[in-house]
Amino acid sequence: MSAQCCNHTPEPSAAQANSPRYRRILWIALVVNFAMFGIEIGAGFQSGSVSLLADAIDFFGDAANYGVTLAVLSMGLAWRARAALLKAASMLGFGVFVLGRAAWVAMQGGTPEALTMGSIGLLGLIANVAVAAMLYAYREGDANMRSVWLCSRNDAIGNLAVMLAALGVFGTGSAWPDLSVAAVMGSMAIWGGWSVMQQARRELQTTYLPPTAS
Repeated sequence: MSAQCCNHTPEPSAAQANSPRYRRILWIALVVNFAMFGIEIGAGFQSGSVSLLADAIDFFGDAANYGVTLAVLSMGLAWRARAALLKAASMLGFGVFVLGRAAWVAMQGGTPEALTMGSIGLLGLIANVAVAAMLYAYREGDANMRSVWLCSRNDAIGNLAVMLAALGVFGTGSAWPDLSVAAVMGSMAIWGGWSVMQQARRELQTTYLPPTAS
């Protein structure tokens, strides 16, 4: 992430966050992510793909995050920063879970079904690119808005990676392409969560700074 993503003023972010257009986008994103969670969780278990299952859990986490974001949009910067901390913690937790799951499957063995991985990965990519495109204008807002953008962007990259993993599984007959992509997705979630957490902490510190003496 570039340092410029953290350089902003709270006032424009607050105005953007309260715009009706931003709320509509978040509602659309919530519905899309929850629907994709249902589709991918079933496909992930059916195909035996760790990367697809990880992406399904990520969809569910994002749907919950959009709900939290909608709940705090009209609140002050401090509350939006606290919500960002909660979402950052969920991103970190998701990353740790995925890395652990990939390690467990690597020890157990088994090869996922490449066709299901590829087709569902393509569907998820279309959904996430559409959501990320709608949220692009809000990518440099406060920590809460930035976390929403990061989730959508990372999901689109993750879906593309799932499709590449499906090609790798099909070509090699091995689970390692799937496990490698799952590990990358988990690492991205940890990095993104840490980045959002640091910005949210800075915003909280700014909010509670004592007034300077005149």
